[in-house]
Amino acid sequence: MPSDRRQFLRSTGSAFAALAAAGCAARGAGTGALAPSDGYGLLVPDPQGILDLPQGFSYSVLSSLGDPMNDGGTVPDKADGMGCFDLGNGEWALVRNHELLAQEDSGGATGPAFDTVARSLVPLPGGTTTIVLDPATLEVKRQYRSLAGTIRNCAGGITPWGSWLTCEEDVSTPNARINQSHGWVFEVPANAERQVEPVPLKAMGRFNHEAACVDPASGMVYMTEDRNEGLLYRFRPEVPRDLSRGGRLQALVVFDIPDTRNWDGAAIAVGQHAFGRWIDLDDVESPDDDLRQRGAARGATIFARGEGIWMGDREFFFTATSGGAARQGQVFRMQPLGGVEVLELFYESTDAEAYSFGDNLTIAPDGHLIICEDQYSAVVDNHLRGITPDGRAYAFGRLRLQTEPAGACFSPDGRTLFVNAYSPTRTLAITGPWKWLMS
Repeated sequence: MPSDRRQFLRSTGSAFAALAAAGCAARGAGTGALAPSDGYGLLVPDPQGILDLPQGFSYSVLSSLGDPMNDGGTVPDKADGMGCFDLGNGEWALVRNHELLAQEDSGGATGPAFDTVARSLVPLPGGTTTIVLDPATLEVKRQYRSLAGTIRNCAGGITPWGSWLTCEEDVSTPNARINQSHGWVFEVPANAERQVEPVPLKAMGRFNHEAACVDPASGMVYMTEDRNEGLLYRFRPEVPRDLSRGGRLQALVVFDIPDTRNWDGAAIAVGQHAFGRWIDLDDVESPDDDLRQRGAARGATIFARGEGIWMGDREFFFTATSGGAARQGQVFRMQPLGGVEVLELFYESTDAEAYSFGDNLTIAPDGHLIICEDQYSAVVDNHLRGITPDGRAYAFGRLRLQTEPAGACFSPDGRTLFVNAYSPTRTLAITGPWKWLMS
């Protein structure tokens, strides 16, 4: 046992004992089996052919591809990650990513842009749009472009100070079509009434960004990387709540588990807890797109396509889309306990019928996870999957369109689940007899 690991375990053993005593020790062998009794029952076919939901639930379509927006543009395609915010004035805002490539349609974006198409003044089409809602009626009061000039804004995350971190899942460098290097995080205040000035947060690293979450207690930002050999990152800001002031980018090292993918044998079991620590990374702007390789060479642990991530109560969950022996997906739970990093393999699918390629996720008010599937079969529908607090999967919704659900997030009052149909863009609001409202 390496001496630094032995010392770490000695110093943190009491914390892990407390963790186990609190009921967080290994849960035993989880499986991919469905647990309909822990969900909301069988799904009712949608006569509109969009989204099947359990009895008593319904949805409304808030925004669709091509709808006119208040800024003169139209709603762009490929709606992906999304967050919901209380603006504090009787309005909610949904800030919505658009995972658009350089050659795709922006919906007529103009104004300040991080990058433009070739040498023109036309912004690159990626970025965000904002939808402002009436909480009482869910009526759309206005919608508009809020960030422009980026590429493949895939997921991101909400901050405790009321902004959306939107992440580029693209590491393109200047060529005949673009002028800037990409692969950055940008911050969009939820209350911005127009396009923000796009400022790349370069200290947060240049890589194939996917999603982010913020620990409100420490101000740390945790980020996933959508690569087969991705890392889990942590950003330590110099000034909490002001990410533009810089900070340190780090990668997670899980002791004795260099690879969590379980592709070549069971390196980590469902319910197993492992200790970890963080290592500082250098040259984080990574012009050669080699941040993950350099981190792994120094001992950082590998994950299979880290995607959705969401902060809960002193813990966060994140998906590894193609992880597991069956390569159908994993869900991890991380508990940062005052210097102690405890990683648990919370769920691993053994059956594509139960759970397949989980991507974006959110945490419901009762602690269930709601996860958006993103599998690639042309004949199998993607689902909104629920996972119970004890690690069992169930079907909450079935998207009948041949696209993925994305951007799942709850309203501030917990009564509405918002979700995107990726392409063609549709943003839906789901309401019904949620269990926490019925008790």
